[in-house]
Amino acid sequence: MRRSCARPGCGEAATVTLSYDYGGATVWLESLAPEGHPMTHDLCDRHATRTNPPRGWQLVDRRSMGGPLLFVEPLAS
Repeated sequence: MRRSCARPGCGEAATVTLSYDYGGATVWLESLAPEGHPMTHDLCDRHATRTNPPRGWQLVDRRSMGGPLLFVEPLAS
């Protein structure tokens, strides 16, 4: 099922999951989690890119930029 961005008024498809650690004052942006969770927020690309952490917190962007690259040796002819 398609999940929507959690920002009020935004109907875009979610592509990023935002999570946080209060004790460590850290916010994480990660590729969309397979399932929603009550302690995380799903965001669209636009809102994820515009996310700023609270003052004194760090933002860690762990989104993948695509799948792993696969290098194959050419076959001998």
